Amino acid sequence: MSSEQPKRLRQPIVVVLGHVDHGKTTLLDKIRGTVVAAREPGLITQHVGASVVPASVIEKLAEPLKKIIPFKLIIPGLLFIDTPGHELFANLRRRGGSVADFAILVVDINEGFQPQTYESIEILKQRRVPFIVAANKIDKIPGWMPNPDTPFIISYQKQPERAREELERRLWDNVIAKLYEVGFQADRFDRIKDFTRTVAVVPVSAKTGEGVAELLAVLAGLAQRYLQKRLRFAEGPARGVILELREQPGIGTVADVVIYDGVLRRGDIIVTGGLKGPVVTKVRALLMPKPLQEIRVAKRELEPVEAVYAAAGVRIAAPGLEEAVAGAPLYVARDEEEAKTLAEQVRREIEALRIKTEAEGVVVKADTLGSLEALVEALRRRGIPIRYADVGHVAKRDIIEALASKEMNKFYGVILAFNVKTLPEAEEEAKRHGIKIFTNNVIYRLLEDFEKWLHDMKEAEKRKELEKLIRPGKIRILPGYIFRRSNPAIVGVEVLGGTIKPGYPLMREDGKRIGSIHQIQDRGQSVQEAKAGMAVAISIKGHVMVGRHIDEGDVLYTDIPEQHAILWLTKYKSELSDDEMLVLKEIIKIKRRSNPTFALTL
Repeated sequence: MSSEQPKRLRQPIVVVLGHVDHGKTTLLDKIRGTVVAAREPGLITQHVGASVVPASVIEKLAEPLKKIIPFKLIIPGLLFIDTPGHELFANLRRRGGSVADFAILVVDINEGFQPQTYESIEILKQRRVPFIVAANKIDKIPGWMPNPDTPFIISYQKQPERAREELERRLWDNVIAKLYEVGFQADRFDRIKDFTRTVAVVPVSAKTGEGVAELLAVLAGLAQRYLQKRLRFAEGPARGVILELREQPGIGTVADVVIYDGVLRRGDIIVTGGLKGPVVTKVRALLMPKPLQEIRVAKRELEPVEAVYAAAGVRIAAPGLEEAVAGAPLYVARDEEEAKTLAEQVRREIEALRIKTEAEGVVVKADTLGSLEALVEALRRRGIPIRYADVGHVAKRDIIEALASKEMNKFYGVILAFNVKTLPEAEEEAKRHGIKIFTNNVIYRLLEDFEKWLHDMKEAEKRKELEKLIRPGKIRILPGYIFRRSNPAIVGVEVLGGTIKPGYPLMREDGKRIGSIHQIQDRGQSVQEAKAGMAVAISIKGHVMVGRHIDEGDVLYTDIPEQHAILWLTKYKSELSDDEMLVLKEIIKIKRRSNPTFALTL
């Protein structure tokens, strides 16, 4: 690898994202399987957590397209991250963006956008990663006649008219229109004039292989055309990111790392991040899979290599890696002095993600730095404050943080836990103090669950507060319907406007209070409220006598306290009907005339 010219371009790092069951893994398998099927001995290169599809294979697959899409590849190939999913993609983080150069967003052309599709787009936007869309499962379109491993354009021409029409309809309704809704101009790849402004959508079948040639050709062509500067091969010290940490028998904790720049050699000093601070150590071994032509082997043995060049996926064995954390940056230091500078840089970078504030807000826990960053970003965009955010399982101290937040704002005294467990001690503490813990392994769903709960809680709170407020109401005592003159007075009334309820105080048109409603009856049945247009009987408690304090034909109003009136006009204006608002205005005028201390004006 090192014998080649250093000015060459490295292969772009490509990730595959999309909703569960939309065919991400099948597509990756098909891409790699197609390469193996191309019978080019030794051309498929396996990395740890990644595989390289060489340029020569892409060109061979895309040969039938040369007349339609003329291109010559100058990149050495494409490095596909093997583990699909936005959780791991979140870990491919670097300051100011992503380690991934390009992404394939897989969407089932028949099902369309699903929760994880939207989530994937959010992270792609956040990390500013260019992407193309694989509109998968075209073989499921009614009437579609599969042409295995054929370019889409050729297969499309062979289809019956009905199948072509159905493909166009589903492509528009389920994919292109949805991309427009989330802010992206998009079109079928062969209709695009300017790829910088329009997202390319490639119809494919991961099952039959139709469209895979175009997918690889468009991807490689776009990457080398627009990312040349970024893909310039560097001979300097390596820079990478930890994708996953795992225990390897006989070795201990090892790190699966994606190197996106430079060279990593055995014996190099590496600096990465841990929860207790930066980790500075020396590479004991670099492990890569043995070169195999048939890569669909369940267990690939790893063997030591002396060096790896970007872009690459590699397993690193080094002392102290058990302290490291997935999603942390990894740098090679030339000497001990540079290691100190890099350690400080890493420490600052990780501290910036681990939020600790004194303010009210939710507590956030995630499994890796990458998913923590994605979650924090998503919460900020929704305007949800964060009190504390860190990596790791939910522990007792997180409950204490949530409790402190709850004392300031009961809606934020919760924990959002992404892909982590709640430790038994923390669970007990949460139960004791009524701290709600939301858990999910899909960021989108985790936020959805919390927002639904928040909405329900606020609605319940609002209903409670509204129940305490006296609503505007206006009634007229019906002539000939005096059933009892006092103790309590019982009269028939017509509700002229607004609402009346038992317990509401009443006043006359001159502002004088005359007792409160004890009961309301409609056709002999007790009711809890009466609205405009209804005629009901009411009993009035208090020292009130018909003929002395009130009379037939009198108009009465609900006696609304000033504080209630203020809340109706400000916080709960939208809760009043038009007739209630008119009655409220009349009540305020009466109050201002009869009570000089009533300050509220309309």
